[in-house]
Amino acid sequence: MKLLDARGLSCPEPVIMTRKAMATGESAYQVVVDNPTAKENVTRYAVHQGYQVSVEEKDGEFTLSITK
Repeated sequence: MKLLDARGLSCPEPVIMTRKAMATGESAYQVVVDNPTAKENVTRYAVHQGYQVSVEEKDGEFTLSITK
């Protein structure tokens, strides 16, 4: 599982990070973001690419678990 820390980044940077990571062909990723817009955009992108996404929120940060 690849861990991506996109905290402090504004869109579209978290989506671009996720896209680059997905190009490696792994089947699972965790992306940490700190704003709802990034959470929604990364989730939408991952679902569009055929992945399943589950989200955990803790202290204003969102951990997206993305699996094939």
